[in-house]
Amino acid sequence: MKLPRDLSAEDLVQKLKYLGYRVTRQTGSHIRLTSTQNGEHHITIPNHNPLRVGTLSAILADIGEHFSMTRDECRQKLFE
Repeated sequence: MKLPRDLSAEDLVQKLKYLGYRVTRQTGSHIRLTSTQNGEHHITIPNHNPLRVGTLSAILADIGEHFSMTRDECRQKLFE
């Protein structure tokens, strides 16, 4: 299945709450999220609407690495 093409940063933040991420700060056009599940993990996402597919792919790969999942498993968990 393809990655969503019309996903905004705010929509992604809401979906990442499912994995335990919370917004810790926002500086300019970037949002910093932190999860304490499986150890502490930080990600920074650009506050764009929509997010570029390559950017979303890289974010999901980073999250998947932290939770020992593939990018596709991460995508399934968040978007299905």
